[in-house]
Amino acid sequence: MTVMEQRGAYRPAPPPAWQPRTDPAPLLPDAEPYRVLGTQAAEKADPGLLRRLYAELVRGRRYNTQATALTKQGRLAVYPSSTGQEACEVAAALALDERDWLFPSYRDTLAVVARGLDPVAALTLLRGDWHTGYDPREHRVAPLSTPLATQLPHAVGLAHAARLKGDEVVALAMVGDGGTSEGDFHEALNFAAVWQAPVVFLVQNNGFAISVPLAKQTAAPSLAHKAVGYGMPGRLVDGNDAAAMHEVLSEAVARARRGGGPTLVEAVTYRMEAHTNADDATRYRQDTDVDAWRDHDPILLLERELTERGLLDDETKRRTSDDAEAMAADLRERMNQDPTLDPMDLFTHVYAEQTTQLREQAAQLRAELEVASEEAEEEAR
Repeated sequence: MTVMEQRGAYRPAPPPAWQPRTDPAPLLPDAEPYRVLGTQAAEKADPGLLRRLYAELVRGRRYNTQATALTKQGRLAVYPSSTGQEACEVAAALALDERDWLFPSYRDTLAVVARGLDPVAALTLLRGDWHTGYDPREHRVAPLSTPLATQLPHAVGLAHAARLKGDEVVALAMVGDGGTSEGDFHEALNFAAVWQAPVVFLVQNNGFAISVPLAKQTAAPSLAHKAVGYGMPGRLVDGNDAAAMHEVLSEAVARARRGGGPTLVEAVTYRMEAHTNADDATRYRQDTDVDAWRDHDPILLLERELTERGLLDDETKRRTSDDAEAMAADLRERMNQDPTLDPMDLFTHVYAEQTTQLREQAAQLRAELEVASEEAEEEAR
């Protein structure tokens, strides 16, 4: 018999007036991932939007394959491919207004490019040439975040500040399923819900945190179910359905903009390629598992829908493919050019006003470079 089972033992109970602070029912995700393609809902989808999504998916797939090839050629140090996840990437970019902010992870270079950033600038960090490769303020795209989930609190802070200023700005933060196991994920969602910050959290559940399957990360019914614990709605979506992704993310962005607070969206997708070019995915998953997802390819799903509705013909497919090839050729040509780098850039944009230590280090490096230059000139003579 335990102490609590003894007669007369004190049993704490809430006061009679206690009630949930938030009704959990409206916050719970659907039992199955939301879909549009292949359902009656697809008949209501805007044909122009579907064609644009298709063009971006084809372009995105070619971008992924070209970037992966660049790693094999030694032109990129590393590339985390988003092949198979293009619907998530493209929808995230297209759901935002120009005034909004995108907070990407290291795997989300395609989302950055789909938002309008130069593909070379998007890959500069992964090439090792520069801190970021683009001006975040100019493009309203935060730096690609390599540490897991650290960009999420930043997104909440920016969105909360915008709300305090009265700016109708929404932040969309992207993270993988592995990132949901980080403390930054908890802190960001908790603060966002308490502050009712205009943030959309997009979790791309691609099955693995490097080699760790989702089942070994969480026992939750789904990652979308985690939303109810913070007091925000959770949406479970087919991450390979570009139309469904765009619809759900657009609704979440609109809700945040009108003061409805944050939303957690879980996109169920799959990482077709290895974690990065340095990973051997065959050590922790079977080829048969990958093959099963090929039939659910985001491009294939949308192409089938467009063809059945008479919205896509062979000529349009050819033009779309040619456009993607032209983008890849331009990317390949410019990435094959050796960059001109200035070692003194190591000290640029670290602080608005350099610290004493940085000034000393910069002076030391400058002196060493001058000596090296003089020695090189002497040898040349």
